[in-house]
Amino acid sequence: MNSPSVYVLSDSVGETAELVIKAGLSQFTNGNYKIQRIPYVEDKATIDETLEIVKDKTALIGYTLVDPELRNYMNKRAKEMNIEVVDFMGPMMEAMERTFKHEPRLEPGLVYKLDKDYFKRIEAIEFAVRYDDGRDPRGISRADIVLIGVSRTSKTPLSQYLAHQRLKVANVPVVPEVDPPEELFRIDKSRCIGLRISSDKLNEIRKERLKALGLGDHATYATLKRIDEELTFFNKIVDKIGCEVIDVSNKAVEETANIILQKYRKDKSIID
Repeated sequence: MNSPSVYVLSDSVGETAELVIKAGLSQFTNGNYKIQRIPYVEDKATIDETLEIVKDKTALIGYTLVDPELRNYMNKRAKEMNIEVVDFMGPMMEAMERTFKHEPRLEPGLVYKLDKDYFKRIEAIEFAVRYDDGRDPRGISRADIVLIGVSRTSKTPLSQYLAHQRLKVANVPVVPEVDPPEELFRIDKSRCIGLRISSDKLNEIRKERLKALGLGDHATYATLKRIDEELTFFNKIVDKIGCEVIDVSNKAVEETANIILQKYRKDKSIID
């Protein structure tokens, strides 16, 4: 089978139609296909141009157009030219109009204008990546939450989990040989969360990590002596900051995240 070609027309960005098309194509190909997206369609001329391109090809057109005039024009012209098209938006909107007894707004791209949470979540995820593992201390002053802990206390997965809850999270590793950034001691301590773990649990986790990397489990990184040094240093740091500490020894990431979320919402409600 030749590589399928699909054209996506939309009066917005075309993301919705493309996701549906990809789901359908997954039943026919192992990722060997071509999708050409044509966004922000506002006139019949763009429809005509696309149909002219497709007419001599073995291709399908999928479209999301909220304007009924453009939808009807697309269907009419496609039938005349014997081109296969799929209307993703029209039948659904018509069914909703019949069921809800309410006319649609017919405003393109409305889902993106309404879904502010979507953009806030993306921004938070990008923030967590940018300020992961203390790579840029400037993130500390900009973060909603700052996680502090020794290596292998789930700082990164926690940051990502909380980012999906639209919180900007920076995380800072604690290492005895490196002075923590001064920004940690300047921000409100309520924004800092220390992640404590028992030495035995950390020893177990680090040994497994070394095995996964194909290394022996006797490296200094996983010895109890080294771990105790790091945890002692960690305790000094969080005591100096005066921040809340959560014991993550036997907690799943989701459980720790829920504790942090409850604290954040409680603190925010007090401030508000």
